[in-house]
Amino acid sequence: MRRKINNQYILFYLIILLFFSYFFLYFKHQVGNDSTVSEWLINYEGGFTRRGFIGQGMVLLSRLFDSELRWTIFLSQSFFCTVYFLLLWYLLKDIKTNKIIYLSIFTPIFILYPIAEIEVLARKEIIVFTFFLIYLLIPEYHKFKSFSLFLFSFFSVLVWEPIIFFFPLIFLYLMIEHKIEKFNLDFIKKISFMIPSILLALYIATNPLSDSEWKIMASVLKNEFGETCYMSCGLLKSKSTIIQQFQGNAGKYSFEVILRYSLIILIGFYPISLLLKSSTLKNKKLPFLRNFKNLLIPFCIAISPVILLFAMGYDWGRWVNISYVISALIVFSLLKNKKINLNLTLLQQNFLYKLKGKVFVIFFIIFCFGWNPKTVMLGDVASFPGYRIPVKVVNKILTGEY
Repeated sequence: MRRKINNQYILFYLIILLFFSYFFLYFKHQVGNDSTVSEWLINYEGGFTRRGFIGQGMVLLSRLFDSELRWTIFLSQSFFCTVYFLLLWYLLKDIKTNKIIYLSIFTPIFILYPIAEIEVLARKEIIVFTFFLIYLLIPEYHKFKSFSLFLFSFFSVLVWEPIIFFFPLIFLYLMIEHKIEKFNLDFIKKISFMIPSILLALYIATNPLSDSEWKIMASVLKNEFGETCYMSCGLLKSKSTIIQQFQGNAGKYSFEVILRYSLIILIGFYPISLLLKSSTLKNKKLPFLRNFKNLLIPFCIAISPVILLFAMGYDWGRWVNISYVISALIVFSLLKNKKINLNLTLLQQNFLYKLKGKVFVIFFIIFCFGWNPKTVMLGDVASFPGYRIPVKVVNKILTGEY
């Protein structure tokens, strides 16, 4: 028998991580070269540009309330972290669980990762995750469901345009959720809600900010808020085109990097891959899916465009986290809404499921809290985030240093 997750335990875990998020965000927002803040500084003062939607909101709020821009950013980051954790708990709290699902939830490339790698904490993808959770939690046959798909995809592209690399995975989710048996008018209508987002993403990719427009944006940040347009904000000038994105990674690839991240992905995704391998469709008539014995291969095919994101970007640890979050939210939503069948008998045949008592507890601690990938592709694997995170908090409280 599978048991439901104990709401108190999962809620306690999320509350602890949310507290750590507040703590680190408060001290991070005061650091002049923090990479997270640099991304939130991008705005539309010089013209329309990628990822400027939220930054423009920060500028307008700071003007409205006559507040420091960094303080506005800190409050907004804390707000989105709070909403994200609340929605995540709402999604997870009623799922019937087992050992593999526990490992899928507590894997260090999921919820724990941004707190372990605070350079990633409250980057703009957390807003995309929040939008996606809102969409997933709307009942399937609610009249607002289809329009919410448009809102999610459109505003997500404005916030973080690489979300389009995950659209094939979202298409797969739509096929399963709505039991689409053929490419009829109903399917086209559902897909059409995402077409404006795709066109917007193409426009953003092919119309980078000009040097003069970037200077206007940088001038507003400097003269009005005393902020320098650095790191992510500065890259709008030096690494704005698609070709420059690929060129920026040239020379950084190596056998060591490929091997390290292949192992990170295989190990970190292993529990949820077991869930997919043990899951089948309730509707056997879905096109392109009926020939597969389980959902693992279709998911791998649908997420394969993310390889382009790895080729274009330097933050490979971050890409692993984003890929896992989107995948996990879809899998947990399908399980919660009983859109797929989980073969528990098949799952129990795996060696992880056969670990008992203290052996499983030791494995669980090592697997979930003993490691995590670093942010950038050249970074080595970090060790024991379950220990280092509270130590950072204590050191900061006692000495004011990390």
